[in-house]
Amino acid sequence: MREALIVWGGWKGHEPEEGARIVEGILQAEGFKVYVENTTEAFADPAIADMSLIVPICTMIKIEKEELDNLTKAVRNGVGLAGYHGGMCDSFREAVDYHFMCGGQWVAHPGSIIDYRVNVTKADDPVMDGIKDFAYRSEQYYMHVDPSNEVLATTTFSGDHAPWIKGVVMPVVWKRHHGQGRVFYSSLGHVSSEFQVPEMEKIIHRGMLWAAR
Repeated sequence: MREALIVWGGWKGHEPEEGARIVEGILQAEGFKVYVENTTEAFADPAIADMSLIVPICTMIKIEKEELDNLTKAVRNGVGLAGYHGGMCDSFREAVDYHFMCGGQWVAHPGSIIDYRVNVTKADDPVMDGIKDFAYRSEQYYMHVDPSNEVLATTTFSGDHAPWIKGVVMPVVWKRHHGQGRVFYSSLGHVSSEFQVPEMEKIIHRGMLWAAR
């Protein structure tokens, strides 16, 4: 049986515990044995090296060096990493090794909760199969991203809330490798109710399965 670890914590506005329970249900339905922890100390456990998948849901908190070293080593050696929104790519702002692994870091969401579009750029990828461009209401993440990411979906900034970024095309969904590990990320999912949007749920659901070894 494949095993997955979910670690939640940080800013409560992202509803990390609620998101963790939703992700737990998705993975259990796919046959995973799921462990759910609410402290980054879980990343320091040598046993994570045997996991199939790790899902961080931790916004704006710190990670200790031994925790980060053990986590990045596990992924380099083949453990999958997958996550969404600030739970994965606004987790540990000072940990550049973590950013290097994830492929991106949040820096702004002009206008806060707004209506925008998500454009599918790789319709032939299994993660995006059958998903067309769709309207979305949430934070539109502006991110610093790694050019080596394989981008599956993007969004274009209108400039209504920050005129100097009008027309900027920003990755929303990507996958990548870090050593032997597969890494998946979607910037959708500010609050847990967004899992009710079919496209959002499918993307994260399929992305986690792709990342898991």
